[in-house]
Amino acid sequence: MPTITLRLELHKPTLTKQAMYQHMTEINTEFANWLLLHPEIDKANSPIFKEFSNEKFPSAVVNQTIREVKSKKKNQDAKTFKKMWCCFNNQNLTVEKVGDYYTVSFPTLEKRIGVPVIARPFQQVWLDQILSGTVKQGAGQLYKKKKKWYLAIPITWEGPQPSESEKIMGIDLGLRFIAVASIGTQSLIFKGSKVAYTRRRYSAKRRKLGKAKKLQAIKKSKNKESRWMKDQNHQMSRQIVNHALANGVGLIRMEDLTDIRNTAKSKKKDPGRNLHSWAFYQLKEFIKYKAEMAGIRFELVNPEYTSQTCKCGHQAKANRNGLKFRCKECGYTCHADLNGAINIGKAISGLAA
Repeated sequence: MPTITLRLELHKPTLTKQAMYQHMTEINTEFANWLLLHPEIDKANSPIFKEFSNEKFPSAVVNQTIREVKSKKKNQDAKTFKKMWCCFNNQNLTVEKVGDYYTVSFPTLEKRIGVPVIARPFQQVWLDQILSGTVKQGAGQLYKKKKKWYLAIPITWEGPQPSESEKIMGIDLGLRFIAVASIGTQSLIFKGSKVAYTRRRYSAKRRKLGKAKKLQAIKKSKNKESRWMKDQNHQMSRQIVNHALANGVGLIRMEDLTDIRNTAKSKKKDPGRNLHSWAFYQLKEFIKYKAEMAGIRFELVNPEYTSQTCKCGHQAKANRNGLKFRCKECGYTCHADLNGAINIGKAISGLAA
């Protein structure tokens, strides 16, 4: 079932409200860490909060925190929590619309309050679907980022059912070509040479800064590179999804990224500064959520043998030589990454588990 998360900025909350949100977060974090060490955590429910504190606190938040702590402890993921944001399930977090403005209401230390949010046009579409009941609202999270308060609301919905005649786009990822998207033999290609060059420039600059012991400047350079990389991924993912929409694609298939750092080889002497550290996972996530928001289904495919297999079915490592694909059986030739994207679209090795 497709899922996206709406991140809604609270519209100019007063200093008093901001202080209350901060206090709620502090209480919730302390409670979560206390609960993590409680000997009867498996039996915990909302009344257990009274053992922790006599302070008034919303039971809706307590129950969500108990679920989160139990899950983390069961999976042995948590030793301590640096921050446990307050969460509200769909029964305690309500989206409303008054005129042209959207508000969300949730319980606080004082009472249940309605807070206006800043909703961008694409977010308004999803908020309207929450109100109409055509999508399912998950547990919302109240959090702070860069001095601003937000509500993150997960949304799930029933995706369109597959049909035999629908068009499928396959996407192959790599180093020399970051992404090759194919709809049959029609392709959209993003070269990796330019971005690899830019990343090596960032690396060279930081080496100089390192020799000069300018640690703060190195940190700023890393942040700048990260923002640049994110922007590149946003641009590529938007072009890919727009291309899919323009060509009537109903399903996008992309290779599973688990082993990409091992399978993507580089001939350069400085592999750490080419694309091995490119944010492939981020690119995948951008493509996935933009596709699903556009009503296009998304699937991950096992990439095994997709670069070595011909359309005639013959599979051999010798079929591929660098960027050239030539089948040793039937003589078919193709751009190697495009051939891989075509095979990913066909899911010749099956869907990823």
